[in-house]
Amino acid sequence: MGILSGALTVRRYRVDGDVPDGFRDSYADALRSYAFQDKSSPTPGEELAGWVEIHNLLDTGFEDLNSWLYDRYAIFSLRVDKRVVPAKLFRAHLEKRVAAWCQEQQRQRCPASVRGELKELLEFELLQRTLPRVSVHEVIWNVTDGWLLFHNLSDRANERFIKLFFETFGLQPQPEAPLDLLGSDATLAEALLTTGGMDYRPEGS
Repeated sequence: MGILSGALTVRRYRVDGDVPDGFRDSYADALRSYAFQDKSSPTPGEELAGWVEIHNLLDTGFEDLNSWLYDRYAIFSLRVDKRVVPAKLFRAHLEKRVAAWCQEQQRQRCPASVRGELKELLEFELLQRTLPRVSVHEVIWNVTDGWLLFHNLSDRANERFIKLFFETFGLQPQPEAPLDLLGSDATLAEALLTTGGMDYRPEGS
């Protein structure tokens, strides 16, 4: 896992909104409310997303504060699952079932309505036996200073993260670029100017 060990490839955000005094308990409840939950009857291609603990993607309880809250840092992960049946394998199974139906019914062709029923039943059966494609994206949030890092660069993953984070905590993450950090520091901005860089100082400074 990149946040606890290894390299980081992240997007940085500023978190707008006030953090409540008793955030430890309220945020634990919030994480549990939006924790990852699997479905007994998945829909083909459906993506399921929710929070999991950083040390193991199967842990969703967040009961032990020491497992996800380190001083001012909340560390957890976004898990996204998607179940897809391989198209070639699905077609092969379906043709076998259509052929078996035609033989049993002594028919040359299978009606479209029957083929649709066979397809729906087969899809359900194979999805139950198919392991999901699992993605896990780590989050580190400095709760007191109001910034966080999301360990993924794709637009789709970040859009999903922002939406779920707001639903969970009622706080809005705002993208923050490295130049935003430079512009807020007059010393760094001045140094950038002297080296021939552009002027990133805040307006009016």
